[in-house]
Amino acid sequence: MSRPGSSPDEKGVSQNGDPGGQCPLFTNTLNAPVSPETRLLSAFARDTQARKVDLAGRGDEEGKPFELRLVGKIKQQLSTDPTLHPEYPSSLGLREFTRKATEVALGKHSRAIVENQVLGVQTPGFTAAVRLGAELLRCWYDLSADWCGPVYLSSPCDDSLAGIFQAAGIQEIREYYYWDDKQRGICLERLLEDLESAPEHSVVVLSASAHYPTGADLSQSQWAVITRRRLFPFLLLPTQALCCGDMERDAWPVQHCASLGMELLCAQSFSHCFGLYGEAVGHLLCVLKQNSVLLPVRSQADKIVRSLWARPSVGGAHVVTTVLSNSAHLVEQGEVKHIVERCMLIRAILREKLRLLGTPGRWDHLTQQGGLFCCTGLNGEQVEFLSNRRRVYLLPGGCLNVSAINCRNLDYIAESIHLALTSSL
Repeated sequence: MSRPGSSPDEKGVSQNGDPGGQCPLFTNTLNAPVSPETRLLSAFARDTQARKVDLAGRGDEEGKPFELRLVGKIKQQLSTDPTLHPEYPSSLGLREFTRKATEVALGKHSRAIVENQVLGVQTPGFTAAVRLGAELLRCWYDLSADWCGPVYLSSPCDDSLAGIFQAAGIQEIREYYYWDDKQRGICLERLLEDLESAPEHSVVVLSASAHYPTGADLSQSQWAVITRRRLFPFLLLPTQALCCGDMERDAWPVQHCASLGMELLCAQSFSHCFGLYGEAVGHLLCVLKQNSVLLPVRSQADKIVRSLWARPSVGGAHVVTTVLSNSAHLVEQGEVKHIVERCMLIRAILREKLRLLGTPGRWDHLTQQGGLFCCTGLNGEQVEFLSNRRRVYLLPGGCLNVSAINCRNLDYIAESIHLALTSSL
């Protein structure tokens, strides 16, 4: 709408000839920081050496996402199922999916489920589950105040986590000590020191299994010590079943916290363990102290979801629900257990090869960790030596993807690690 007395020519063209006279909004936009994983992926793609090895990515031994035969079979069955009709799901997702996802996290006979103290929300992937949990924390903790933290993240952790909480308006992000390079394991003493000093209403983000990127998990006795602090746990299950090869065993910390009557959030992903990378199948689990607040929390979740993604897609969720609803399919899902057993075998062989080479240090930690990733204990200079001199790419903290190691590159990787520790850098 033009102002009174203005002509179309006055309004239509600016002095520099741009139509509408609009000032460009994105002229001074800065490049966002590149994540270490993206930087390594680019460096690996540019590398022309034939012997290059990518141990920083998330692919399997062939550098590709896992593909499960069972999932392909079920997708084919679902595509010909006359009872399935294309329709919009609820904003909170497929009800049967959220029920099954809740059960594999808490156990079918969990008191929280029996007493109706649980809310499950289907999300488009793991990141979305964390984001929804962060958004709920803002309106859950104190409706009369603008709570904005602190949230404690492990050091190290997934680089994207801090950004997810900050995007939800939680700006106070702190770290707690987790992995110790000298011990080559979790330093419980320093971890507890950091959590002991955490103020009331702090949220502690804890890996339930297969900690990324170290692969080092808390033992059951260590969990018992941590839960005495009674901070609010936000638990992560991004690769459920890919640590122990069993969904419920990987979720033991979630069950333990719920059995103590603790309120908690848990972000789950079914994309990894089902090979549904393109489907983005996530789930946020909320365990409440009282079922009287279930409806208000559900209404808040519904409101947040409608403003973020409206409703999740259902294709991958139907696959997961079909598997989890049929005990015969769960037996067939032995493919996942095979992946876990293969990773443990690779860890054991790599440890033995390093021992035979006389590589300095102890390497028992390789087989004491679980999941797809492990932390080698190599420092920044040694990691740089591997990428520059041997074309073996690890994450900056010395962590690597065990599942990317195969019979063709195992000897070369062991020799490269040995050289990184014995050569003058």
